Amino acid sequence: MFRYLVRRLLWAILLFIVITFVTFVIFFMAPNNPARGYCGGDNAKPQCLALATKKLGLDKPVPVQYLKFLKRLVVDRSLGQSYFTGQDVNQAIAQAAPVTASLVFGGAILWMLIGLVVGVFSALKPRSLLDRIAMVFVLIGVSAHPVWIGLIFSYFFGFKLGITPIANYANFFGAPADSGLPGGPWQWFYHLILPWCTFALLFAALYVRMIRANVMETMNEDFVRTARAKGAPERQVLFSHTLRNALLPVVTMLGMDIGIGLGGAIFTETVFNLPGLGQTAVIGISNQDLAIVQGVIVFATVAIIIFNLVVDLLYAWIDPRIRLT
Repeated sequence: MFRYLVRRLLWAILLFIVITFVTFVIFFMAPNNPARGYCGGDNAKPQCLALATKKLGLDKPVPVQYLKFLKRLVVDRSLGQSYFTGQDVNQAIAQAAPVTASLVFGGAILWMLIGLVVGVFSALKPRSLLDRIAMVFVLIGVSAHPVWIGLIFSYFFGFKLGITPIANYANFFGAPADSGLPGGPWQWFYHLILPWCTFALLFAALYVRMIRANVMETMNEDFVRTARAKGAPERQVLFSHTLRNALLPVVTMLGMDIGIGLGGAIFTETVFNLPGLGQTAVIGISNQDLAIVQGVIVFATVAIIIFNLVVDLLYAWIDPRIRLT
């Protein structure tokens, strides 16, 4: 297990270096001068541009700039400052990350619950009414776009029925006393019901189909038939033999899908006006603020690498055969 852990850590470090370098080069090649944004945009004076170029280190060769960027990132643990507002990028990420984390992890719990319950019952009773309804749900979930789903949910459940808020976010730990904004655990949950449902629908549909197929395939394996032949109770066969083996691929998929969800959260955040990483990146792009956009990408990359590392270790713990590969 230790050798497997070392290999995965080295791979994670290499992946981090490659992605940060590619990100840095892409933004360096972008047709936009960060110094111009630093000096106020298109009306920037040449003297200001010259000073800003030197201050931001843009007059240095690309490898030197990257090494300085990597040193600031690793040693100083700083993502820099916004070229547009001067705000510390770490602070902007710290404000936006909890919103995106609330959306993604809450949505992941919801889609796993739906996928497990519907997928298992659908596999136990194939071609039943539940199975047919589940397949219709899968078709809708895979076909519909999150923006369309979010707008439909907002219109019916938020506007017409008034069951949930249409948009905005409430802080879990409470809003400032003089802000007049809602806050607290209940308001946090209440404001995220529709975003969770919207975000989870696509993944829930995929997981229903995947879990259904895995459970049906595992139920026909020899070790499951052997367990039944020995007189094991059906409940024990289902939980101890069928699900334990059928859900192994789901663990791997979960790690990758949460990473995909971090990127796809931008659609849900836009529909429901959630001030998360996606909305922060969109504002940074509209302001041509490369420091903010670069900070969001680097932070999301590190989060995905760490989460996938945890999932790899969890998968190796569940199935020891993985450690040998």
